Amino acid sequence: MAAVVFHFDMNRPSSAVAGGVAGTAILSLLMILTEVQTRSQIRIFDVIARFVGLPGHAVIGFVLFVAAGVFAWPLLFVALEPYIPGGPDPAQRGIVLAAVLWIVFVITGRGSIGWPLVIVYAGLTLIAHLAYGFTLGAVYAHFRKPST
Repeated sequence: MAAVVFHFDMNRPSSAVAGGVAGTAILSLLMILTEVQTRSQIRIFDVIARFVGLPGHAVIGFVLFVAAGVFAWPLLFVALEPYIPGGPDPAQRGIVLAAVLWIVFVITGRGSIGWPLVIVYAGLTLIAHLAYGFTLGAVYAHFRKPST
């Protein structure tokens, strides 16, 4: 029996936002794992709130985390996709974009953790970001309207 596969044609920004939703869900789960492994010393949403000048407002940090993952980075991906190395595969290009985002994240977001937890933090957040980028690109590729 053959499997039925549905393919929806969406425009590029909508396809990227769909990828951002899926990628942010995966990134969030992996960041929860990072919080557990670092004994909640990172407090990523507090770090984001502090970064934008609103210390102590973790809810705002969470909203910004989701907004960036669902909208900002996917739309940046759409704008830069033709210029990102990684060949024609959007999933590979998503990984490249996510690696760049990780570099900025790991420098600015580690909070007050020290050695040796910083190694765990760097490794787990790298995996989380690469999973985000792969998912962003793969979902984007699945839903985008083929160019003619």
